[in-house]
Amino acid sequence: MTVHPDLESLTQRQRVTWAAGDFGRIGSLVVLPPELLCEALDIHPDEKVLDVGAGNGAASLAAARRWADVTALDFVEHLLESARKAAAVQNLRLRTKVGDAQALPFKDGSFDVVLSTYGAMFAPDQQRTADELVRVCRSGGRIGMTNWTPDSLVDGIFKTVAAHVPRPAGLRSASEWGTRRRLEELFGDRISALQILDREFVFRFPSDEYMLEYYRAWYGPTLEAFDALDREGQARLSADLLDLYRRHNRATDGTLVATSHYAEVVAVVA
Repeated sequence: MTVHPDLESLTQRQRVTWAAGDFGRIGSLVVLPPELLCEALDIHPDEKVLDVGAGNGAASLAAARRWADVTALDFVEHLLESARKAAAVQNLRLRTKVGDAQALPFKDGSFDVVLSTYGAMFAPDQQRTADELVRVCRSGGRIGMTNWTPDSLVDGIFKTVAAHVPRPAGLRSASEWGTRRRLEELFGDRISALQILDREFVFRFPSDEYMLEYYRAWYGPTLEAFDALDREGQARLSADLLDLYRRHNRATDGTLVATSHYAEVVAVVA
């Protein structure tokens, strides 16, 4: 029997989850993928750019450094406040907007570039999200994304956590956004070109235990997963995550240096 999850309730739940912890401490470590994406998109000065699921604004700031007219959108207000503060410190032009990737509060064709770095991929309604990304991008404009891929380290983290705290039945994996097949399904014939580049992001922490505790303290989804378990369950989840990190760790000096693949996506709107 096909299970249809309550996507509206899941969206509201996600808003609470991503507001937990301090995502700014996570986003501040992931700066290279947004820079590479903005280069792949060939963002020009004064182009209108929308960053969907902007978080604390890493991709928004990368686009603003290219003199673009940037709007950062997220459904967690305090994350956007972090983006505004960072833009002010760096003397960058940035506006922010509270909103949902599944119902973007903009007119059709409002932007030259619509981008998202590890943001829109987590929206519960994948098709509706793709529809919105296309809708607000002008014909001939570009959609750019960085999405974790299946079998990457991050996908392994998702699966490890789900083994202890199961995902809602019927909800598709966010990592499907990292595959050509799923992207072609989601965008269909509304794009005229689709470029996907396999890239690697390297997690670097003082130790594998440090990464475990860092994400447990500051990353909303991990924080909530641990909070949902009793002490024994938390110990089992910790052990499984540490095992995963150690299997991916290529450092031999006691630190953690672990690679996770992701898809750098550039689509041209028909």
